[in-house]
Amino acid sequence: MLDRVPAIAAKETRELLRDPIYLGLAFVIPMIMILLFGFGLILDVKHLPVVFVDHDGSPWSRDYRDRYVHSEYFDLVGVLDRRDMAEEWLRTGQARVIIDLPPDFGRDLARGRPTAVGVTVDGSFPSRAAIITGYVSAINGLYNQQLLSELAARRMASGASLLPVQVNLSVWYNPTLESKNAVVPGLLVLILMLFPALLGALLIVREKESGTIFNLYASPTGRLEIIFGKLLPYLAVAMLDYFMIFAVSRWIFEVRFTGSFFVLTAGAVLYSVCTIGIGLLISILTRSQLAAMFTTFLVTMTTAFNYSGFVTPVASMDAVGQFIAQLIPATHFMTVVRGSYLKGFGFGYYWPQLGALAVYTLVVYTAAWLFLRKRIG
Repeated sequence: MLDRVPAIAAKETRELLRDPIYLGLAFVIPMIMILLFGFGLILDVKHLPVVFVDHDGSPWSRDYRDRYVHSEYFDLVGVLDRRDMAEEWLRTGQARVIIDLPPDFGRDLARGRPTAVGVTVDGSFPSRAAIITGYVSAINGLYNQQLLSELAARRMASGASLLPVQVNLSVWYNPTLESKNAVVPGLLVLILMLFPALLGALLIVREKESGTIFNLYASPTGRLEIIFGKLLPYLAVAMLDYFMIFAVSRWIFEVRFTGSFFVLTAGAVLYSVCTIGIGLLISILTRSQLAAMFTTFLVTMTTAFNYSGFVTPVASMDAVGQFIAQLIPATHFMTVVRGSYLKGFGFGYYWPQLGALAVYTLVVYTAAWLFLRKRIG
């Protein structure tokens, strides 16, 4: 049994190597996808043009401005004394943020009195505006913290602190809060969901359209041999894609990786076998390559993008969304991938997800074996 698997695998390898479309689907498009989506979906916003309307001009206001200028998030484009000119810069896109310092800014701070700073943000892109307001709040908060510390040092008459409750904030797993550390590993999951399944979806239906499927029907080759023979070459392709995407994530995007490469690779092997099996099952059930490709995209990419936790955490979904999430392999592999990149756990932590992938794989290949009936006509 299974003695004809190498022959079928060799045949599929030759088909793959001499078809430029298949090679493009196998290697070129995944690399283009990781680069385009990797750079395009990163939500970190830096070098935002900011203009100050400084009505004060005191050392206090200059010190406040420096907090923005010396950060990597803002680039100073001008210091004006007219609000209307700054608004014109915002309209034309020369600036994305206006920070308006009142005339008594320095005097109020020197006397320990509160003062208000006006901030106007370009909201034409809501997600960017939300990030900008977060940056402004963070810089302003650090400035306030320094002022309070200096005030406490001046007024402290005993060992008691002027600030009875203080917050020591620490961020684990992604201390820089860079979105690339979540987005790029998530793209690894999506790409290994789509392209191995897409290639697998063409394996049987392609032979149906060309008529060569009758050779398999008439041969003594068993159904299991056909399935495994067609699986092996594309598993090798999927693993090459995995290694290339991992290399891109580490060397081009410089994503943090703190876990075990062995654990991640073992999960990628199991996940790729599963996704190729999904494509094989669709290929067995459909009659044309167009229908197989459309069905595969709908079943894999649409569900993985919306329900795997790539965009929204599964725990934040409603009951229906969480139920659907548990039915797709991308959800379980997403936990393994992001955890391996950022948290560094081992097999002992991920065995529920790997077990779910194993069960999913067994169900998919059992269904493929049942539906692949050798028949003529």
